[in-house]
Amino acid sequence: MRALLTVVAFWACSASAQEAPFPQRGPIEITVLFPAGSSADVTARILADGMSAQLGQRVLVVNRPGAGGAIGYKHVAGQKPDGYSLVWNSNSISTTYHSGQLPFDYRAFEPVARVLVESVVVAVRSDAKWTNLRQLMDAARAEPKKISMGHSGIGSHTHISLATLMHAAGAEANEVPFGAAQVIPSLLGGHVDAIVQFPAALAGPVKQGQVRLLAALTTARDPGFPDVPTAREQGFDVALDAWRGIAAPKGTPPAVIAVLERAVRATTESPDFAKGSAHLSVRPAFAPAAAFGQLIEKEDVALARVMQLIGLKK
Repeated sequence: MRALLTVVAFWACSASAQEAPFPQRGPIEITVLFPAGSSADVTARILADGMSAQLGQRVLVVNRPGAGGAIGYKHVAGQKPDGYSLVWNSNSISTTYHSGQLPFDYRAFEPVARVLVESVVVAVRSDAKWTNLRQLMDAARAEPKKISMGHSGIGSHTHISLATLMHAAGAEANEVPFGAAQVIPSLLGGHVDAIVQFPAALAGPVKQGQVRLLAALTTARDPGFPDVPTAREQGFDVALDAWRGIAAPKGTPPAVIAVLERAVRATTESPDFAKGSAHLSVRPAFAPAAAFGQLIEKEDVALARVMQLIGLKK
């Protein structure tokens, strides 16, 4: 028996000795919840390139879109918690859960780091009669559901932002969901009066003078559009900053999280990431694992309240 225990102990030690330290075992995979070519996808690939250089290991981006992010979240949550399978998460971890599309919440993941933030804006065509948010909301109050406003789909961040704005303004609009790629054409083609959307898709039409931005639904003005006031500046208490970050399956060792966090930080603070982010109208906004986790926890409560208020919480 003693000889058998000695052999078992020997092989256990040998296996432990052969286990390569993180991340030398192989490539790291980041699951993106949206299709290839989307702003979420492009920013994830910029981040992955930087992390690869920092870690000395390939970091691959794999697109797993669908069900408001539920497909990607389920995949990563089911992977081994070893740091080799990550998710490019966002506010959608809360909105997807509270809308009933996801059977678990943010606690199924370990936060690694927040990477960037993105503003949501209210836009109209440049020939529209409304020149500020208050005028548009006054019109929506005067004639309920006559003003049509587009967003990127039921339960999306743009939808929740629009619904929150309508509640804060005491107004009713005809809310029209589109696929993300259809939102801007729907505005330019005159199919809707206004839209709530991320600014990356609006940069071209704004520069060409086709679109006017009325407000940013964020806590502070977007540096990319410094002349656009926030909703709060115009009297409407709405500020729903969109963020993206990295998370790992629950139980991922703290030492592994620390290695990933350092790689994310170095990447987000690099000139290349700043340049790529500016091109996509997003802002680097690194937050370490602990602070990121606190943000998600606090925001989850707020989003649950908002979704209950506007009838989206299941």
